[in-house]
Amino acid sequence: MLKFAANLSMMYTEHAFLDRYAAAAADGYAGVECMFPYEAPAAFVRERMDAAGVAQVLFNAPPGVTARGERGLAALPGRQAEFQAGIEQALCYATALSCANVHVMAGLVPAGASRQAMLDCYQDNLDWAAREARSAGVTLLIEPINTRDIPGYFLNRQDEAHAVVQAVNAPNLKVQMDLYHCQIVEGDVTMKLRQYLPTGRVGHLQIAGVPLRQEPDRGELDYGWVFGVLRELQYGGWIGCEYRPAGSTSAGLRWLGAARA
Repeated sequence: MLKFAANLSMMYTEHAFLDRYAAAAADGYAGVECMFPYEAPAAFVRERMDAAGVAQVLFNAPPGVTARGERGLAALPGRQAEFQAGIEQALCYATALSCANVHVMAGLVPAGASRQAMLDCYQDNLDWAAREARSAGVTLLIEPINTRDIPGYFLNRQDEAHAVVQAVNAPNLKVQMDLYHCQIVEGDVTMKLRQYLPTGRVGHLQIAGVPLRQEPDRGELDYGWVFGVLRELQYGGWIGCEYRPAGSTSAGLRWLGAARA
């Protein structure tokens, strides 16, 4: 049976953040993910998580200075100290929340930057972070993101992400495969799933309708077909529902019952 996790940064926004745990549980979600849980103390998040009876399955490491629009530090030369501090904060939250996965964002490509220098920095930072995370029992994830949603993002393609994971060669560094981003950048989602899931290098999946990033039953990508492929491939990990509901979150969950059938 496929396992779905509600993304509390995009879903249930009609509720305050900490109240979204109970709202997701009421709709039958056993797992949740979010982008950044850091506005609330980890103990408060854990209290709401436990009260709702859900598991925190993923969140992001700090992305840098959000007021400046930063989208990660991992590939930015000269920002290593800030990157390391962010990883330490993320691992503290991961331990407090018993969360096994942390997404590490690469960052935006500065004007005139050398991509090779950024790649070298990225791989060095991920190697360090994976060693730190291993002792905490945490898997780090890197995610290719389309440049329409985040123009200038460093990592955009599945093959690029898998090459980085293979180069770093850490057992707890994997790819976060968001099928929304994959469809926009590359398409051919079925063949990408068949190519990459059997490698064991995909640690988490995410879904959303394309092109508007709404419910999975809206748009050009046939998730009924995709879910069949995931069952065929015996994917046992979590599937994060990282979409913006077209209306109220609960009213748009008809697709979820069909996916679980």
